[in-house]
Amino acid sequence: MTNSDTMVKNIGQALFIVNRHAKTAPDPTYLYKLKKETMKKLIHERKAKKIGLHYSKNPKHSHQHSVLLVQIGEYYLHMPPTKEDMHLTHLGHLNESYRNPKPTLSLNKSKKILQEYLNWTVTPPKAAHSYFSNQSSALSPFYHKRKDNK
Repeated sequence: MTNSDTMVKNIGQALFIVNRHAKTAPDPTYLYKLKKETMKKLIHERKAKKIGLHYSKNPKHSHQHSVLLVQIGEYYLHMPPTKEDMHLTHLGHLNESYRNPKPTLSLNKSKKILQEYLNWTVTPPKAAHSYFSNQSSALSPFYHKRKDNK
């Protein structure tokens, strides 16, 4: 296996991890952008292969649409198709029996791999205000003994 093959394999695994976490993240914007830009670059460099189109598992507004199936190393991922992709073979409905290989990377390591591949140096800023950030001070008067000023 060449160094390039190993790199593509690691990027495929990192994309899988980022995509899986994006599906349940409170704000998946950055993760999906990282996935999209990485996949575009891999396709442009011919390190990823467009396989065909699948019907989406989650139709928008009850209208069926297609998603592009892309192979990156051992992993298969979906992304929105471009107009040029609409000429690719339509594979019908998603094959539910196929599973990608089990990944071994953490989310942080995965993001780092993709950021390095894209030459992104800035990490996304943390949320300025968390729902729980001021909770203790907001609850203080009710749950803590008051000091007697005698």
